[in-house]
Amino acid sequence: MSSPLADEPVEPPEEGAEPLSESARAEYLDALGDAWEVVDGHHLEATYEFDDFAAALAFTNEIGELAEAEWHHPDIHLSWGEVGVEMWSHDIDGLAKSDFVMAARMDRIYADE
Repeated sequence: MSSPLADEPVEPPEEGAEPLSESARAEYLDALGDAWEVVDGHHLEATYEFDDFAAALAFTNEIGELAEAEWHHPDIHLSWGEVGVEMWSHDIDGLAKSDFVMAARMDRIYADE
């Protein structure tokens, strides 16, 4: 079952917005799957495992299509049987709600694999 965050809109932070507070980050993180962690209070990281390179590549392509559609792009690291993802809002140099929404959508894609 995916997080309700996956159904939320991906909206960029408002002009002048600050990164999420520690308590807000913790609340959104609790709504995600176990793959994700907040690193240095700055970005999200997750690693997804696959049976082979082809499945990892297919997942990479799907989250790439999501990123293009939402114009919110993670750093993606593809290797045999594994995809690493780092996510944050570059314009505020930290985490916004949209990062957690994107993470939830990636979890949903992974669950459907």
